[in-house]
Amino acid sequence: MKCFFCQYKTNPSFKDADNLEKFLSPRKKIVSRERSGLCAKHQRALTKEIKYARFLGLVAYVSYQGLR
Repeated sequence: MKCFFCQYKTNPSFKDADNLEKFLSPRKKIVSRERSGLCAKHQRALTKEIKYARFLGLVAYVSYQGLR
């Protein structure tokens, strides 16, 4: 399986929150390289962009589904 970002010739960006959500578990944890299928370069970049998007409030830190 080829890396998602290599396949589409793009880089992860904090502005594209929908794409970042694909690489988060239901509990909003960052998925490992083995599960995401990304190359090392893009996995590192993805992690940085997710953390920056969380800081800006574009992506949630945790899931609030089971807290009720």
